[in-house]
Amino acid sequence: MIPEGDRLRTVCSVLGIPVHPVTRDQVLDQIENWLDPCQAEGDAVRHICTVNPEFIMTARQYPVFRTVLHESDLNVPDGVGVTWAMRLSLTDRPVVRVTGADLVPHIARAAAMQGWRLLLLGAGPGVAERAAARLRRRCPGLTVRGLHGGAPRAQDWPRVQAELAVFQPHILLVAFGHPQQDVWIAEHRMDLEGMVAMGVGGALDFIAGEIRRAPAWMRRLGLEWLFRLLRQPRRLGRMSRLPTFCGLVLWQILRERRRA
Repeated sequence: MIPEGDRLRTVCSVLGIPVHPVTRDQVLDQIENWLDPCQAEGDAVRHICTVNPEFIMTARQYPVFRTVLHESDLNVPDGVGVTWAMRLSLTDRPVVRVTGADLVPHIARAAAMQGWRLLLLGAGPGVAERAAARLRRRCPGLTVRGLHGGAPRAQDWPRVQAELAVFQPHILLVAFGHPQQDVWIAEHRMDLEGMVAMGVGGALDFIAGEIRRAPAWMRRLGLEWLFRLLRQPRRLGRMSRLPTFCGLVLWQILRERRRA
């Protein structure tokens, strides 16, 4: 179990963004802790962000998103670049990658066991519904619903709000893409009371079979980004920010060691 129940202590700063060096099992333990009626404090939404280098570079230019990442309850290291940066700083402890795509199936299994209701929101037309159907087959007893709302538009909120009121999910997974999904969660904090909410990016596309995920061996070697780039060349513009990210991280580490 992760200590300090309500808000986790920041243990690593990657270019000014707090990231927690947690494992997948620790994230699942923390979700269980938040949803335990005997331990829950208040009705505030618990917000999990899956931080990768693109998140951090966007946060440097978008103050609203930077504030969201500073005020979220748990920032997990999703992205090889983030785990690399954390290992440079946290030389005395292991750091592992915890991706949203890996977390979602495990969250679904835990939800089936614990009786938590799971709502999938966003992605393309029909994707959330197909992802929900697949998770239901994989996790007998799971109560899950998919709801398309492909973008966080104000005109879609009444429909989403009505669904939340009827379904009353324990866990809300939002697939609006970054940074919109996490900004949307933060903006609706008061409307998502009692839930655990997490932005999941393209995870629903993987689960629904819309997009093929990298083979396990490429994920183990930290090459999932290359696989996605080869299959989706339009991502090249986004990937071009990675060298800048790496250079800034090295500069940060150099400055910290000079001060030490």
